[in-house]
Amino acid sequence: METNHLPPFGEQRPREQVAALPWKNVRGRLKVMLITSRGTGRWVLPKGWMNAGEDPSAAAAREAHEEAGIVGDVAKAGLGFYTYDKRLDGGPSIRCRVRVYPVRVTRQLKIFKEAGERLLQWFDAEEAADAVKEVELAALIRAFAESSNPAPRPDNT
Repeated sequence: METNHLPPFGEQRPREQVAALPWKNVRGRLKVMLITSRGTGRWVLPKGWMNAGEDPSAAAAREAHEEAGIVGDVAKAGLGFYTYDKRLDGGPSIRCRVRVYPVRVTRQLKIFKEAGERLLQWFDAEEAADAVKEVELAALIRAFAESSNPAPRPDNT
C-alpha cells in the first residue's frame, strides 16, 4: 500500500503525520473510535505531527490520548498510509501522508487535553469506514477489520 513516488517537479512532498486507530472488541465485534475534526466536524482518526526524535507509534499513542482520552496498547508497526489535504489556519492547504497505528483501547478517560472540543463515537468497523471521507483510510479500516487477529502481539511486532 505504501508508495515512494516523487512528486512532480515544483510540488512539495507530503508532510508526514501519524494517526491512531483506536479499537476494542465488544462481544466479538470490532469497534473503532472516530473523532470529529475541530475545523470541519468530519469524522477522522486522532492524528497529528510527531515531535522531533519521537517514535512514530509513541506519537500516535500521544495523539490518541490528547484528542480522545485513549489509553491502550499501540502496535509498533504501522497499518498503512492515507493522504489528505490539511487546511492551515487562515492559509492554503498542504498535502499530508498519514501512517496509521492500531491502538487496542484499555481505558477511555473522561478528562483529557481536548475534551469538549470534539465529538467521540464508537462505530462498527464498516460504519467507521463509511463515515470517513478519505478513500484510502476507509480501505485501511476495512482491511484491519478483515484481518484474522487485529490485536498487537505481546512483543508489539
